[in-house]
Amino acid sequence: MTDATPPAGAYPVTSQMRTLAVRITDDLRAQLDVIAQLNDRSVTEEIRIALEAWVVTSKSDPKVLARAETVRAEIEREAKTKQSAIEAIFGGEPAPASASRAKGKSSTEE
Repeated sequence: MTDATPPAGAYPVTSQMRTLAVRITDDLRAQLDVIAQLNDRSVTEEIRIALEAWVVTSKSDPKVLARAETVRAEIEREAKTKQSAIEAIFGGEPAPASASRAKGKSSTEE
């Protein structure tokens, strides 16, 4: 039997995994070891599941949502400032191809 839905905690082959080192107390590690053993999972998988749940919870936290909106508005302001600077430098036109050539050589010097 083939099931198209991956089991909970499974990741597609294309998903890139990155390592994250976290310092925890000996007591917390011992509790984590026991929980992993009771759930018949690795400590790494227990941590991944806990982090995924925390991210889901954070996405609906009103304080996080408000901060995200503030950050989004700040990013948009910065982008508009940079766009204005580019327009001021290049007059709203793309940079000429010659701008990427070596500095100090004009076409009349060749």
